[in-house]
Amino acid sequence: MLVGLTYDLRSEYLMQGYTEEETAEFDREETIAAIESTLNALGYETERIGNVKQLAKGLVFGKKWDIVFNICEGMYGIGREAQVPALLDAYNIPYVFSGPLVLALTLHKAMTKSVVRDAGVPTPAYHVVHKPEDVRSVNLPFPLFAKPLAEGTGKGIDSNSVIENPEQLKQRCFYLLERFKQPVLVETYLSGREFTVGIIGTGEKARSVGVMEIILNAKAEKNVYSYVNKEECEELVEYVLVKGAVAEACEKVSLDAWRSLGCEDAGRVDVRHDGSGIPNFIEVNPLAGIHPEHSDLPILSSKNGISYPELMRMIMDSAVQKIKKSY
Repeated sequence: MLVGLTYDLRSEYLMQGYTEEETAEFDREETIAAIESTLNALGYETERIGNVKQLAKGLVFGKKWDIVFNICEGMYGIGREAQVPALLDAYNIPYVFSGPLVLALTLHKAMTKSVVRDAGVPTPAYHVVHKPEDVRSVNLPFPLFAKPLAEGTGKGIDSNSVIENPEQLKQRCFYLLERFKQPVLVETYLSGREFTVGIIGTGEKARSVGVMEIILNAKAEKNVYSYVNKEECEELVEYVLVKGAVAEACEKVSLDAWRSLGCEDAGRVDVRHDGSGIPNFIEVNPLAGIHPEHSDLPILSSKNGISYPELMRMIMDSAVQKIKKSY
C-alpha cells in the first residue's frame, strides 16, 4: 500500500520569514522522518507530498496514493486544517485522521463546545468576543480564561490568560483581537487539575490509550499550559500517567466528546477539573502532534506501555478499516 505524507514542514516556513510562533503547529523534519521510517517498518511504501499547495500540484499532474497520512495544519483561514482532506475528497483519495467537516468544526473552539455541550458533555460556560464592544456583553463570573478562537499549541495563552476583573478582561481581549486577528473565546476558568487523553479509533471503536496529567514545575508559567510551557515542555512540564477513578472519569468525558464530534482514527482530548473535581471538556485535537518524543499523544502512549511503532500501527489499522467500508 502506497501512503502519501502531507505535512507542513516548519523549517520551510521559517525560511520564508514566518516567525517561531506563527509556525508553532508545524512539524520538524525529524517528525516526518519518524513517521516515514515507522510506516516503512510496518510494511507500507511511502511518498512525501508536502503541504496543501504541493498536494494540489501533484493531484493536477495525476498523482495517486492508496491512502494519505495527513498532518497538515494549514496557514490561512479558520478552515485551514480541513483543506487537505477536502481536496483529497474531491479526488476520491482516502486519508488517515478526520475529514473536513470535523477539522473545520474543531478548530472553531466555541462551535466545538456548543456541540459537546448539547451532547451532555460538561464544558465551561463561554462567550465569544468578535470585536472590542462585545466585551461589555460578557456576563460570566470571574475568574475567566481568554484565548484565541482558532489556534493551537498554546498560541495566545500565557500567564495573563487567567482574568480576575473587568479591566483585565478588556485589556486581554483587545490584545488578542489585535494580535491574532480573530475572535476571542472567553470561558469560566477551571481551577483544578489538567489532563490530556489519547484516543485511537472511530465511533464505537474509539478507545483511550492513556490519561496523562499536565503538571507545571516551579519554573513554568503559572496556572496555564501556555505556548511557552508547551514549546519548552522538557524543562517546564512533568507528565504523569493517571490510573483509577480519576482516569476513568476523564476518559468518559473525552470519548463522549470524541464520538459526538465524529473524530476519526486518533487524536487527543484535553480535560480540566473544575473546583469540585469534575472533569470538563476543554478542547479536542483531531490532528494531534506525533513527534515520537516531544508530542503528548506518543508521550502518554509510551507511558502506558504502547511503543511508537505500535501506536502508528493502531492508527493505520483504524484508517484502513475505515476506508474499507467507505471506498
